[in-house]
Amino acid sequence: MEEEIYRPNFHFTPKKGWMNDPNGMFFKDGYYHLYFQHYPDGNTWGPMHWGHAISTDMIIWKEMPIALYPDEKGYIFSGSSVVDVNNSSGFSKNGIEPIVAMFTYHDMKEEKAGKTDYQSQAIAYSLDEGKTFIKYSGNPVIKNPGIKDFRDPKIVWDPIHNQWLMVLAAGQKIMFYSSSNLKDWNLESDFGDGIGAHGGVWECPDLFPMAVQGTDEIKWVLFVSINPGGPNGGSATQYFVGDFDGTQFKLDSSFEKDLSNSEHKSIWIDYGRDNYAGVTWANIPDTNGRKLFMGWMSNWDYSQKVPTFNWRSAMTVARSVELRKIDNNYKLVFQPVKELSNYRSIKYKKEAITVKKTEKIIDSKAINLASTEINFKISDLKNSGFNFKLSNKQGDTLIFGYDNIDNNFFIDRRKTGKVEFSEKFESRVSLAKRTSLSPNLEAKIILDKTSIELFFDNGETVMTEIFFPKSPFSELIIEPKSKEIILETIELHQLNINQTKLK
Repeated sequence: MEEEIYRPNFHFTPKKGWMNDPNGMFFKDGYYHLYFQHYPDGNTWGPMHWGHAISTDMIIWKEMPIALYPDEKGYIFSGSSVVDVNNSSGFSKNGIEPIVAMFTYHDMKEEKAGKTDYQSQAIAYSLDEGKTFIKYSGNPVIKNPGIKDFRDPKIVWDPIHNQWLMVLAAGQKIMFYSSSNLKDWNLESDFGDGIGAHGGVWECPDLFPMAVQGTDEIKWVLFVSINPGGPNGGSATQYFVGDFDGTQFKLDSSFEKDLSNSEHKSIWIDYGRDNYAGVTWANIPDTNGRKLFMGWMSNWDYSQKVPTFNWRSAMTVARSVELRKIDNNYKLVFQPVKELSNYRSIKYKKEAITVKKTEKIIDSKAINLASTEINFKISDLKNSGFNFKLSNKQGDTLIFGYDNIDNNFFIDRRKTGKVEFSEKFESRVSLAKRTSLSPNLEAKIILDKTSIELFFDNGETVMTEIFFPKSPFSELIIEPKSKEIILETIELHQLNINQTKLK
Protein backbone atom coordinates (compact mmCIF):
# COMPACT_ATOMS: atom_id res chain seq x y z
CA MET A 1 0.00 0.00 0.00
CA GLU A 2 1.52 3.32 -1.10
CA GLU A 3 0.37 4.92 2.13
CA GLU A 4 2.81 2.87 4.21
CA ILE A 5 5.68 3.21 1.72
CA TYR A 6 6.03 6.78 2.95
CA ARG A 7 5.44 6.23 6.66
CA PRO A 8 8.82 6.74 8.40
CA ASN A 9 10.54 3.89 10.19
CA PHE A 10 11.37 5.85 13.33
CA HIS A 11 10.05 9.42 13.16
CA PHE A 12 6.76 9.92 14.97
CA THR A 13 3.64 10.06 12.79
CA PRO A 14 -0.03 9.93 13.85
CA LYS A 15 -1.97 6.74 13.10
CA LYS A 16 -4.38 8.81 11.03
CA GLY A 17 -5.30 12.40 10.38
CA TRP A 18 -3.41 15.67 10.22
CA MET A 19 -0.54 16.75 12.50
CA ASN A 20 1.48 19.94 12.83
CA ASP A 21 3.24 21.77 15.72
CA PRO A 22 4.61 19.85 18.73
CA ASN A 23 2.88 21.06 21.89
CA GLY A 24 3.04 20.68 25.65
CA MET A 25 6.14 18.49 25.85
CA PHE A 26 7.26 17.42 29.33
CA PHE A 27 9.03 14.56 31.11
CA LYS A 28 7.70 12.83 34.21
CA ASP A 29 8.16 9.48 35.94
CA GLY A 30 10.14 7.88 33.14
CA TYR A 31 8.00 9.09 30.24
CA TYR A 32 8.51 11.79 27.64
CA HIS A 33 5.17 13.29 26.64
CA LEU A 34 4.61 14.74 23.19
CA TYR A 35 1.39 16.57 22.38
CA PHE A 36 0.73 17.90 18.89
CA GLN A 37 -1.65 19.94 16.80
CA HIS A 38 -4.02 17.32 15.42
CA TYR A 39 -7.11 17.03 13.26
CA PRO A 40 -8.12 13.37 13.59
CA ASP A 41 -10.94 13.52 11.03
CA GLY A 42 -9.04 14.80 7.99
CA ASN A 43 -5.65 14.94 6.29
CA THR A 44 -5.44 18.74 6.09
CA TRP A 45 -5.61 21.42 8.77
CA GLY A 46 -8.98 21.48 10.54
CA PRO A 47 -10.51 21.89 14.02
CA MET A 48 -7.43 21.60 16.20
CA HIS A 49 -7.08 19.10 19.03
CA TRP A 50 -4.06 18.12 21.11
CA GLY A 51 -2.96 14.65 20.07
CA HIS A 52 -0.75 12.78 22.52
CA ALA A 53 2.08 10.24 22.43
CA ILE A 54 4.46 8.87 25.07
CA SER A 55 7.95 7.40 24.99
CA THR A 56 10.57 6.17 27.43
CA ASP A 57 13.44 7.25 25.16
CA MET A 58 12.09 9.77 22.59
CA ILE A 59 12.64 7.17 19.83
CA ILE A 60 9.83 4.60 20.11
CA TRP A 61 6.47 6.33 20.54
CA LYS A 62 3.07 5.04 21.62
CA GLU A 63 0.11 7.13 20.51
CA MET A 64 -2.41 7.80 23.26
CA PRO A 65 -6.03 9.02 23.20
CA ILE A 66 -6.56 12.68 22.31
CA ALA A 67 -5.76 14.88 25.32
CA LEU A 68 -7.62 18.13 24.55
CA TYR A 69 -10.71 18.63 22.38
CA PRO A 70 -12.06 21.88 20.93
CA ASP A 71 -15.17 23.28 22.61
CA GLU A 72 -17.54 26.25 22.48
CA LYS A 73 -14.66 28.64 23.21
CA GLY A 74 -12.74 27.52 20.13
CA TYR A 75 -10.11 25.25 18.63
CA ILE A 76 -7.16 24.18 20.79
CA PHE A 77 -4.10 25.85 19.24
CA SER A 78 -0.44 25.45 20.22
CA GLY A 79 0.86 25.79 23.74
CA SER A 80 2.96 24.15 26.44
CA SER A 81 2.82 22.11 29.63
CA VAL A 82 4.74 22.23 32.91
CA VAL A 83 4.93 19.96 35.94
CA ASP A 84 3.79 22.11 38.86
CA VAL A 85 5.99 20.42 41.47
CA ASN A 86 5.24 22.98 44.22
CA ASN A 87 1.49 23.18 43.45
CA SER A 88 1.71 26.92 42.83
CA SER A 89 -1.53 26.58 40.83
CA GLY A 90 -3.45 24.94 43.69
CA PHE A 91 -4.74 22.24 41.34
CA SER A 92 -3.15 19.35 43.27
CA LYS A 93 -5.33 16.70 44.90
CA ASN A 94 -4.20 13.92 47.24
CA GLY A 95 -0.59 14.98 46.85
CA ILE A 96 -0.56 14.47 43.08
CA GLU A 97 1.65 16.93 41.21
CA PRO A 98 -0.53 18.64 38.61
CA ILE A 99 0.47 18.98 34.98
CA VAL A 100 -0.62 22.45 33.85
CA ALA A 101 -1.12 23.04 30.14
CA MET A 102 -1.50 26.47 28.57
CA PHE A 103 -2.89 26.82 25.07
CA THR A 104 -4.48 29.28 22.69
CA TYR A 105 -8.23 29.24 22.16
CA HIS A 106 -9.03 30.12 18.54
CA ASP A 107 -12.64 31.19 18.04
CA MET A 108 -13.48 30.51 14.37
CA LYS A 109 -16.88 32.22 14.63
CA GLU A 110 -15.29 35.45 15.82
CA GLU A 111 -12.61 35.23 13.12
CA LYS A 112 -15.24 34.73 10.40
CA ALA A 113 -17.19 37.67 11.82
CA GLY A 114 -14.17 39.87 11.05
CA LYS A 115 -13.06 40.50 14.61
CA THR A 116 -9.40 40.69 15.61
CA ASP A 117 -9.62 39.43 19.20
CA TYR A 118 -10.50 35.80 18.40
CA GLN A 119 -7.43 34.29 20.11
CA SER A 120 -7.01 34.09 23.89
CA GLN A 121 -4.92 32.06 26.34
CA ALA A 122 -6.37 29.33 28.52
CA ILE A 123 -5.13 26.66 30.91
CA ALA A 124 -6.07 23.09 31.79
CA TYR A 125 -4.66 20.70 34.35
CA SER A 126 -4.10 16.96 34.58
CA LEU A 127 -3.96 14.75 37.66
CA ASP A 128 -3.35 11.50 35.76
CA GLU A 129 0.11 12.02 34.26
CA GLY A 130 -1.14 14.04 31.29
CA LYS A 131 -3.62 11.49 29.92
CA THR A 132 -6.67 13.71 30.44
CA PHE A 133 -7.03 17.41 31.24
CA ILE A 134 -9.62 19.46 33.10
CA LYS A 135 -10.12 22.90 31.58
CA TYR A 136 -9.90 25.72 34.13
CA SER A 137 -13.26 27.33 34.97
CA GLY A 138 -11.68 30.80 34.92
CA ASN A 139 -10.60 30.66 31.25
CA PRO A 140 -9.38 32.63 29.45
CA VAL A 141 -6.55 33.55 31.78
CA ILE A 142 -5.26 36.14 29.27
CA LYS A 143 -7.80 37.98 27.15
CA ASN A 144 -6.94 39.32 23.74
CA PRO A 145 -5.87 43.00 23.82
CA GLY A 146 -6.85 43.54 20.16
CA ILE A 147 -4.02 41.69 18.40
CA LYS A 148 -4.93 39.47 15.45
CA ASP A 149 -2.16 36.87 15.85
CA PHE A 150 -1.92 36.34 19.61
CA ARG A 151 -0.94 32.77 20.37
CA ASP A 152 1.35 29.83 21.22
CA PRO A 153 2.13 30.35 24.94
CA LYS A 154 5.33 28.66 26.14
CA ILE A 155 5.79 28.47 29.92
CA VAL A 156 9.14 28.00 31.64
CA TRP A 157 10.17 28.08 35.29
CA ASP A 158 12.70 30.87 35.87
CA PRO A 159 14.94 29.57 38.68
CA ILE A 160 17.04 32.73 38.66
CA HIS A 161 14.14 35.10 39.44
CA ASN A 162 11.90 32.49 41.12
CA GLN A 163 8.86 32.93 38.87
CA TRP A 164 6.89 31.35 36.06
CA LEU A 165 7.62 32.98 32.71
CA MET A 166 5.57 32.76 29.55
CA VAL A 167 6.43 33.91 26.05
CA LEU A 168 3.66 34.57 23.55
CA ALA A 169 3.72 35.35 19.83
CA ALA A 170 1.90 38.58 19.03
CA GLY A 171 1.99 39.52 15.36
CA GLN A 172 5.61 40.52 14.69
CA LYS A 173 6.87 40.47 18.27
CA ILE A 174 7.14 38.32 21.38
CA MET A 175 5.42 39.30 24.62
CA PHE A 176 6.83 38.28 28.02
CA TYR A 177 4.54 37.50 30.96
CA SER A 178 5.23 36.45 34.56
CA SER A 179 3.12 34.60 37.13
CA SER A 180 3.34 33.12 40.61
CA ASN A 181 0.41 30.70 40.22
CA LEU A 182 0.02 29.92 36.46
CA LYS A 183 -3.45 31.53 36.55
CA ASP A 184 -2.76 35.26 36.93
CA TRP A 185 -0.33 36.68 34.38
CA ASN A 186 1.39 40.07 34.22
CA LEU A 187 2.68 41.52 30.96
CA GLU A 188 6.32 42.50 31.53
CA SER A 189 7.74 43.55 28.16
CA ASP A 190 8.02 42.69 24.49
CA PHE A 191 10.79 42.02 21.97
CA GLY A 192 11.26 41.96 18.23
CA ASP A 193 10.77 45.37 16.63
CA GLY A 194 13.32 45.62 13.83
CA ILE A 195 15.21 42.53 15.03
CA GLY A 196 15.61 39.30 13.08
CA ALA A 197 13.55 38.06 10.14
CA HIS A 198 10.06 39.50 9.61
CA GLY A 199 8.98 37.92 6.30
CA GLY A 200 5.94 36.35 7.94
CA VAL A 201 4.00 36.09 11.18
CA TRP A 202 5.98 35.22 14.32
CA GLU A 203 4.88 31.97 16.00
CA CYS A 204 5.72 29.27 18.56
CA PRO A 205 8.32 31.02 20.75
CA ASP A 206 10.41 29.36 23.45
CA LEU A 207 12.61 30.96 26.11
CA PHE A 208 15.08 29.32 28.48
CA PRO A 209 18.36 29.94 30.32
CA MET A 210 21.43 27.90 29.32
CA ALA A 211 24.96 27.57 30.61
CA VAL A 212 27.55 28.20 27.91
CA GLN A 213 29.20 24.81 27.44
CA GLY A 214 32.30 24.41 29.60
CA THR A 215 31.65 27.57 31.64
CA ASP A 216 29.47 28.93 34.44
CA GLU A 217 28.21 31.73 32.19
CA ILE A 218 24.42 31.81 31.81
CA LYS A 219 22.72 33.18 28.70
CA TRP A 220 19.05 33.17 27.71
CA VAL A 221 17.94 31.69 24.39
CA LEU A 222 14.77 32.72 22.54
CA PHE A 223 13.29 30.67 19.67
CA VAL A 224 10.91 32.36 17.22
CA SER A 225 9.30 30.47 14.36
CA ILE A 226 8.27 32.42 11.28
CA ASN A 227 6.00 31.63 8.35
CA PRO A 228 6.80 32.47 5.62
CA GLY A 229 10.30 33.97 5.56
CA GLY A 230 12.61 31.00 6.13
CA PRO A 231 16.13 31.01 4.63
CA ASN A 232 15.11 28.60 1.86
CA GLY A 233 11.44 29.53 1.63
CA GLY A 234 8.35 29.02 3.74
CA SER A 235 8.51 28.03 7.40
CA ALA A 236 11.61 28.11 9.64
CA THR A 237 12.75 28.93 13.17
CA GLN A 238 15.24 31.64 14.15
CA TYR A 239 16.94 32.06 17.49
CA PHE A 240 18.38 34.87 19.62
CA VAL A 241 20.93 34.80 22.45
CA GLY A 242 20.84 37.42 25.17
CA ASP A 243 20.17 38.24 28.80
CA PHE A 244 16.95 38.34 30.80
CA ASP A 245 16.63 40.39 34.00
CA GLY A 246 13.30 38.93 35.10
CA THR A 247 11.22 41.34 33.04
CA GLN A 248 13.06 42.14 29.80
CA PHE A 249 15.05 40.20 27.19
CA LYS A 250 18.02 42.02 25.69
CA LEU A 251 20.24 40.75 22.89
CA ASP A 252 23.85 40.00 23.74
CA SER A 253 26.05 42.59 21.99
CA SER A 254 28.28 40.01 20.28
CA PHE A 255 25.24 38.05 19.11
CA GLU A 256 23.66 41.26 17.84
CA LYS A 257 26.78 41.91 15.77
CA ASP A 258 26.71 38.34 14.46
CA LEU A 259 23.04 38.83 13.58
CA SER A 260 23.67 42.03 11.65
CA ASN A 261 26.39 40.33 9.60
CA SER A 262 24.30 37.27 8.81
CA GLU A 263 22.26 36.64 5.69
CA HIS A 264 18.55 37.58 6.16
CA LYS A 265 19.63 39.39 9.41
CA SER A 266 18.75 36.22 11.28
CA ILE A 267 20.29 32.98 12.53
CA TRP A 268 18.32 29.76 12.14
CA ILE A 269 18.15 26.55 14.13
CA ASP A 270 17.84 24.61 10.84
CA TYR A 271 18.53 25.68 7.26
CA GLY A 272 16.58 22.85 5.64
CA ARG A 273 12.98 23.35 4.68
CA ASP A 274 11.38 20.89 7.08
CA ASN A 275 11.89 21.79 10.72
CA TYR A 276 9.27 24.17 12.06
CA ALA A 277 7.60 25.25 15.32
CA GLY A 278 10.09 23.26 17.39
CA VAL A 279 10.27 23.80 21.14
CA THR A 280 11.96 22.19 24.15
CA TRP A 281 10.78 19.68 26.72
CA ALA A 282 9.88 20.78 30.26
CA ASN A 283 10.94 19.06 33.48
CA ILE A 284 13.97 17.24 32.06
CA PRO A 285 16.10 15.92 34.94
CA ASP A 286 18.94 18.38 35.46
CA THR A 287 21.80 16.15 34.33
CA ASN A 288 24.41 18.67 33.21
CA GLY A 289 21.64 21.03 32.09
CA ARG A 290 20.41 18.74 29.30
CA LYS A 291 18.06 20.57 26.93
CA LEU A 292 15.93 18.57 24.48
CA PHE A 293 14.12 19.70 21.34
CA MET A 294 11.74 18.42 18.67
CA GLY A 295 10.19 20.12 15.61
CA TRP A 296 7.46 19.51 13.04
CA MET A 297 9.11 17.96 9.98
CA SER A 298 7.25 19.82 7.26
CA ASN A 299 6.67 23.27 5.76
CA TRP A 300 3.45 25.25 5.31
CA ASP A 301 4.44 25.79 1.65
CA TYR A 302 3.33 22.23 0.81
CA SER A 303 2.46 20.31 4.00
CA GLN A 304 -1.20 19.87 3.02
CA LYS A 305 -0.29 18.49 -0.42
CA VAL A 306 2.31 15.81 0.35
CA PRO A 307 1.46 12.39 -1.17
CA THR A 308 0.15 10.66 1.96
CA PHE A 309 -3.57 10.51 2.59
CA ASN A 310 -4.68 8.62 5.72
CA TRP A 311 -2.12 10.56 7.75
CA ARG A 312 0.06 13.60 7.19
CA SER A 313 3.30 14.83 8.72
CA ALA A 314 6.07 13.56 10.98
CA MET A 315 8.20 15.04 13.76
CA THR A 316 11.97 15.46 13.54
CA VAL A 317 14.17 13.13 15.53
CA ALA A 318 14.54 14.41 19.10
CA ARG A 319 17.67 16.55 19.46
CA SER A 320 19.94 17.78 22.22
CA VAL A 321 20.67 21.52 22.30
CA GLU A 322 23.87 23.09 23.59
CA LEU A 323 25.06 26.70 23.69
CA ARG A 324 28.71 27.13 22.76
CA LYS A 325 31.05 30.02 22.26
CA ILE A 326 32.70 29.36 18.89
CA ASP A 327 35.14 31.84 17.32
CA ASN A 328 33.94 34.40 19.91
CA ASN A 329 30.29 34.00 18.88
CA TYR A 330 27.43 32.35 20.76
CA LYS A 331 25.99 29.48 18.73
CA LEU A 332 23.45 26.76 19.35
CA VAL A 333 24.52 23.29 18.29
CA PHE A 334 22.09 20.43 17.77
CA GLN A 335 22.66 16.67 17.69
CA PRO A 336 20.32 13.67 17.59
CA VAL A 337 19.68 12.48 21.16
CA LYS A 338 22.17 9.89 22.39
CA GLU A 339 19.31 7.38 22.86
CA LEU A 340 19.23 6.88 19.08
CA SER A 341 22.56 5.04 19.23
CA ASN A 342 20.91 2.29 21.32
CA TYR A 343 19.25 1.08 18.12
CA ARG A 344 22.44 0.64 16.10
CA SER A 345 22.88 -2.83 14.64
CA ILE A 346 24.89 -3.59 11.48
CA LYS A 347 28.01 -1.46 11.28
CA TYR A 348 30.02 -0.66 8.16
CA LYS A 349 33.23 1.38 8.19
CA LYS A 350 35.81 2.58 5.66
CA GLU A 351 38.93 4.65 6.37
CA ALA A 352 41.50 6.75 4.50
CA ILE A 353 39.76 6.86 1.13
CA THR A 354 41.18 9.16 -1.54
CA VAL A 355 38.21 10.05 -3.74
CA LYS A 356 39.33 11.14 -7.22
CA LYS A 357 36.10 10.34 -9.09
CA THR A 358 32.63 8.99 -8.41
CA GLU A 359 32.93 6.19 -5.88
CA LYS A 360 30.28 3.88 -4.51
CA ILE A 361 30.25 3.77 -0.72
CA ILE A 362 27.61 1.13 -0.06
CA ASP A 363 24.29 -0.32 -1.23
CA SER A 364 21.24 -1.81 0.45
CA LYS A 365 22.60 -5.35 0.20
CA ALA A 366 25.02 -4.42 2.99
CA ILE A 367 22.93 -1.98 5.01
CA ASN A 368 19.39 -0.59 4.95
CA LEU A 369 19.71 2.98 3.71
CA ALA A 370 16.12 3.71 4.74
CA SER A 371 17.02 3.50 8.43
CA THR A 372 20.59 4.62 8.88
CA GLU A 373 23.02 6.78 10.83
CA ILE A 374 26.08 7.91 8.84
CA ASN A 375 29.13 9.63 10.34
CA PHE A 376 31.97 10.92 8.20
CA LYS A 377 35.12 13.07 8.34
CA ILE A 378 36.65 14.90 5.37
CA SER A 379 40.08 16.60 5.41
CA ASP A 380 40.99 19.94 3.87
CA LEU A 381 37.76 21.28 2.40
CA LYS A 382 39.54 24.24 0.81
CA ASN A 383 40.70 22.13 -2.13
CA SER A 384 37.40 20.63 -3.18
CA GLY A 385 33.77 20.28 -2.31
CA PHE A 386 31.81 17.05 -2.55
CA ASN A 387 28.49 15.50 -3.47
CA PHE A 388 26.86 12.55 -1.77
CA LYS A 389 24.19 10.95 -3.92
CA LEU A 390 21.44 8.57 -2.81
CA SER A 391 19.63 6.73 -5.59
CA ASN A 392 17.24 3.86 -6.31
CA LYS A 393 16.56 1.60 -9.32
CA GLN A 394 13.83 3.93 -10.59
CA GLY A 395 16.38 6.71 -11.05
CA ASP A 396 15.29 8.91 -8.13
CA THR A 397 18.19 10.82 -6.61
CA LEU A 398 18.85 12.92 -3.53
CA ILE A 399 22.07 14.96 -3.64
CA PHE A 400 23.64 16.75 -0.69
CA GLY A 401 27.08 18.03 0.18
CA TYR A 402 29.34 21.05 0.23
CA ASP A 403 30.40 23.60 -2.39
CA ASN A 404 33.83 24.96 -1.41
CA ILE A 405 33.65 27.81 -3.95
CA ASP A 406 30.45 29.30 -2.50
CA ASN A 407 31.08 27.95 1.02
CA ASN A 408 27.58 26.45 1.06
CA PHE A 409 26.16 23.19 2.30
CA PHE A 410 23.24 22.09 0.12
CA ILE A 411 20.39 19.62 -0.35
CA ASP A 412 18.94 18.98 -3.81
CA ARG A 413 15.70 16.98 -3.73
CA ARG A 414 14.36 18.08 -7.12
CA LYS A 415 14.62 14.55 -8.55
CA THR A 416 13.71 12.51 -5.50
CA GLY A 417 10.59 10.89 -6.97
CA LYS A 418 7.20 12.44 -6.28
CA VAL A 419 7.78 16.18 -6.45
CA GLU A 420 5.03 17.40 -8.76
CA PHE A 421 2.43 17.76 -5.98
CA SER A 422 3.80 21.25 -5.23
CA GLU A 423 5.83 23.72 -7.26
CA LYS A 424 7.31 25.08 -4.04
CA PHE A 425 8.48 21.61 -2.96
CA GLU A 426 10.64 21.05 -6.05
CA SER A 427 11.54 24.63 -6.94
CA ARG A 428 14.99 25.08 -5.44
CA VAL A 429 18.19 23.68 -4.00
CA SER A 430 18.41 24.48 -0.28
CA LEU A 431 21.59 26.26 0.82
CA ALA A 432 23.26 26.91 4.17
CA LYS A 433 26.38 29.03 4.52
CA ARG A 434 29.11 27.23 6.43
CA THR A 435 30.05 29.12 9.59
CA SER A 436 32.85 26.91 10.92
CA LEU A 437 36.39 28.03 10.09
CA SER A 438 37.87 24.54 10.43
CA PRO A 439 39.62 23.12 7.33
CA ASN A 440 38.15 19.71 8.19
CA LEU A 441 34.54 18.61 8.34
CA GLU A 442 32.77 16.18 10.64
CA ALA A 443 29.14 15.37 9.95
CA LYS A 444 26.30 13.11 11.02
CA ILE A 445 23.44 12.06 8.75
CA ILE A 446 20.18 10.53 9.95
CA LEU A 447 18.31 8.81 7.11
CA ASP A 448 14.77 7.53 7.32
CA LYS A 449 12.58 6.38 4.41
CA THR A 450 11.39 9.86 3.57
CA SER A 451 13.71 12.26 5.37
CA ILE A 452 17.30 13.35 5.82
CA GLU A 453 18.70 15.25 8.81
CA LEU A 454 22.20 16.65 8.34
CA PHE A 455 24.34 17.78 11.28
CA PHE A 456 27.45 19.49 9.90
CA ASP A 457 30.44 20.61 12.00
CA ASN A 458 29.20 18.78 15.11
CA GLY A 459 25.75 20.33 14.81
CA GLU A 460 26.75 23.93 14.15
CA THR A 461 24.82 23.90 10.86
CA VAL A 462 21.74 21.68 10.53
CA MET A 463 19.55 20.89 7.51
CA THR A 464 16.36 18.79 7.56
CA GLU A 465 14.31 17.86 4.47
CA ILE A 466 11.63 15.37 3.45
CA PHE A 467 11.19 13.56 0.11
CA PHE A 468 9.03 10.87 -1.49
CA PRO A 469 10.99 8.39 -3.66
CA LYS A 470 9.20 5.71 -5.70
CA SER A 471 11.09 3.14 -3.62
CA PRO A 472 13.62 3.46 -0.79
CA PHE A 473 17.08 4.67 -1.76
CA SER A 474 19.40 1.69 -2.26
CA GLU A 475 22.82 3.11 -3.14
CA LEU A 476 25.12 5.79 -1.73
CA ILE A 477 27.96 7.29 -3.77
CA ILE A 478 30.40 10.16 -3.23
CA GLU A 479 32.05 12.37 -5.83
CA PRO A 480 34.51 15.28 -5.55
CA LYS A 481 33.44 18.60 -7.03
CA SER A 482 36.83 19.41 -8.57
CA LYS A 483 40.04 18.06 -7.03
CA GLU A 484 40.26 14.85 -5.05
CA ILE A 485 39.05 14.73 -1.46
CA ILE A 486 40.30 12.71 1.51
CA LEU A 487 37.53 10.82 3.24
CA GLU A 488 39.23 10.08 6.57
CA THR A 489 36.42 7.86 7.80
CA ILE A 490 32.85 6.97 6.93
CA GLU A 491 30.88 4.85 9.35
CA LEU A 492 27.33 3.61 8.80
CA HIS A 493 25.03 2.10 11.39
CA GLN A 494 21.77 0.45 10.48
CA LEU A 495 19.05 1.55 12.92
CA ASN A 496 16.62 -1.21 13.85
CA ILE A 497 13.58 0.83 14.76
CA ASN A 498 10.05 0.37 13.47
CA GLN A 499 7.40 2.74 14.78
CA THR A 500 4.66 0.95 12.82
CA LYS A 501 4.83 -1.94 15.30
CA LEU A 502 3.29 0.41 17.87
CA LYS A 503 0.53 1.78 15.68
